Amino acid sequence: MTRLQDLYTTFGQSPWLDNLKRSYVTGGRLAELIGQGVRGLTSNPTIMAKAIEGGDEYDEQFSESMAAHNDVLNAYWDLVVQDVTDALELFRPLYDESEGSDGFVSIEVAPNLARETASTIEAARNLHERIDRPNLLVKIPASEQGVRAVRAMIAEGRSINVTLIFSLERYESVMEAYLGGLEDLVAKGGDPSKVASVASFFVSRVDTETDRRLEAVVADDPGSPRAERARSLRGRTAVAQARTAYEHFERRFAGPRWEALAARGARVQRPLWASTSTKNPAYSDLAYVDTLIGPSTVNTMPEETLARFLDHGKPARTVDADVESAHRVLTDLGSLGISMSDVAETLEDEGVTAFEKSFDEVIERLSEKASRLGMRADGADA
Repeated sequence: MTRLQDLYTTFGQSPWLDNLKRSYVTGGRLAELIGQGVRGLTSNPTIMAKAIEGGDEYDEQFSESMAAHNDVLNAYWDLVVQDVTDALELFRPLYDESEGSDGFVSIEVAPNLARETASTIEAARNLHERIDRPNLLVKIPASEQGVRAVRAMIAEGRSINVTLIFSLERYESVMEAYLGGLEDLVAKGGDPSKVASVASFFVSRVDTETDRRLEAVVADDPGSPRAERARSLRGRTAVAQARTAYEHFERRFAGPRWEALAARGARVQRPLWASTSTKNPAYSDLAYVDTLIGPSTVNTMPEETLARFLDHGKPARTVDADVESAHRVLTDLGSLGISMSDVAETLEDEGVTAFEKSFDEVIERLSEKASRLGMRADGADA
């Protein structure tokens, strides 16, 4: 048994791969990773941009799509949908074997829709209808507008990965959208057992932003007790918040309201730990993996982090360890004047902007590629 397999078999956590490129599917790498214990896959506009720009493996389909659609944007979606569909086929046996609890692949709506509820609903619905696989998760950002779209999509019986969650307050809204959506679905006579969802906390970025603010506290009053307290909190916020989020998860998915849905076959909305590669070299290379292991969770990792966990990860239940200490970390941050709500707002804006930039850049690169391949952007021969 690999360490990844141990995560699921012993501790109930599903390790997913946070990357997708065509060579993973065609070259057998994704099948190999599934054999080692990977149970699902996530991607985002930045990941897809890197894959498409990274070589010539997309050129043939891109040329065909340009000829058919006369539009670079439609050609982009052809490339992405093909990769996701092929990955879904590789994960389908796992989905069937697990009776729909794993084997998922995610595709994200266009990031420029993050602040538009109606457009997000339309885009998510179109992706579900276009790909039409039971193990597809459409990713919707957890902006205020996106959360409203999540409820609407769950109410239609569609499976959703709610992404870019940075705060406990927004996480509560995400869980409410899921529960409310399931109740809406049941009220219309729908089957909640066919719906899956994960709530994706972006972990390491929280430490990046709070550490920056803690360093400012230290610089403002070096040598003081306040500065020492700030130093002691560096690198601790992300895990503290994630462990507290897991506490919220256990509370929400219990009691009469949830039991009524569970009796109809509804599944919990699992917390998913994303952005789990270590950004600060001073911290453990598995700082956001070894510390967040527990039942009914997902950890999606880039391939380098997966390899490190396979080599020297420490499978053990840790997600609910010393929750009181986690609470103290969050309280101490507040006493230093660091607002987690403001941290979350900053990170959400940065996350949406970064994905928009990647999306715009890949469309620009594809337009340039169309010229190199002898095609105008309108699909006509050059």
